[in-house]
Amino acid sequence: MDVFDALELTALRRLAQSWALLRHPLQAPPDGAWRNWLLMGGRGSGKTRAGAEWIHAIASRGEKSDLRIALVAETLGDAREVMVDGLSGIARIARHKRPEVEISRRRLVWPNGAVAQMFSSEDPESLRGPQFHYAWCDEIAKWKHAEETYDMLQFALRLGTDIRQVITTTPRPVPILKRLLSDPGTRLSKLSTFGNAGNLAPGFIEALQVRYGGTRLGRQELDGELIEDRDDALWRRDQLEALTVRQKEPLGRIVIGVDPPSGAGAHSVCGIVVAGLDRVGRAVVLADCSVTGESPAGWATAVVRAYRRFEADRIVAEVNQGGEMVGALLKSVDANLPIRMVRATRGKFLRAEPVAALYEQGRVLHAARMSDLEDQMCDFGPDGLSSGRSPDRLDALVWALTALLLEGTGEPRIRTL
Repeated sequence: MDVFDALELTALRRLAQSWALLRHPLQAPPDGAWRNWLLMGGRGSGKTRAGAEWIHAIASRGEKSDLRIALVAETLGDAREVMVDGLSGIARIARHKRPEVEISRRRLVWPNGAVAQMFSSEDPESLRGPQFHYAWCDEIAKWKHAEETYDMLQFALRLGTDIRQVITTTPRPVPILKRLLSDPGTRLSKLSTFGNAGNLAPGFIEALQVRYGGTRLGRQELDGELIEDRDDALWRRDQLEALTVRQKEPLGRIVIGVDPPSGAGAHSVCGIVVAGLDRVGRAVVLADCSVTGESPAGWATAVVRAYRRFEADRIVAEVNQGGEMVGALLKSVDANLPIRMVRATRGKFLRAEPVAALYEQGRVLHAARMSDLEDQMCDFGPDGLSSGRSPDRLDALVWALTALLLEGTGEPRIRTL
């Protein structure tokens, strides 16, 4: 092979790897004038890859660049693990002019000088001060302080004459997403998991169809549809949004509600929800520490971790699934745990109704957005199911709030063991 053949082979290889050829039409940036490119799609639909490619293409242009870019995720861990180092992240898809990742400074630096800084929705104030030309917002529907973080970012997007941002997210009927959809500067690309089947592992689509096909969750997570809350649900998203505050004052009694998984496997969930009382007697839901796919020892350890992190006073654990084994598992991790084991004698919906009434009375606040928990709350109806499945996170919430606010009122019927 002579030098010309080698050069031709190299060019062909680069062409074969070209994103312009690999992408499907909905992964291409919209034509014309726009400020927000909203990529709304299910899991594995290719939205993250599209966002990463767009950012890398902008940042790597030219021999020298002073571009400043914001990368905003739900948490800093998500920013690094998904947007930067993930399989579809910037550092993985950059075939040429790869940026250097400076973890200590939470930023990426391209060879031409362009810089992308990582931020978290957990700390909106961190966006006060910096300035940017462009931004990438990932999973904005899950952001903990969505409105505040988004507003701070808009103030920071003030460099250059072509300010734009790409937003990649799984759809949820939350106010920030509805706000974006109603913005005349938004262009929407609606992606489906099925439309990206050629880039997914064999059997992935079939497995998801078996588990989620025909369900509301499947329409959201696979088809990328924006599904409104159930009409017969006990909670509404606008209600939860109004009750979400940034908790600053110290709390009194803190309890952890635990709903152990009914089985094992990759999709089994142990509901673990932390709540405490403020100085005026309102309950504040502090965190959803639920874990998925853990062994019995694994979820027991997660409960103890939450207990120690929040310096809780008591653990309230349901034993309908597991009986005395639940207490024994928890004690095996920490023999001194103060555990109250309870058994439900009424259905899930009947147990949840008095707790929902507390929300209507303004007696419960959320210290942050807890998207997975909120999804279950807003899709929970009289059938006792959420998205066709048992609402493990919601069950844990009900136990925690019952212990804080309803015990002794005659509202819930629970049996202490």
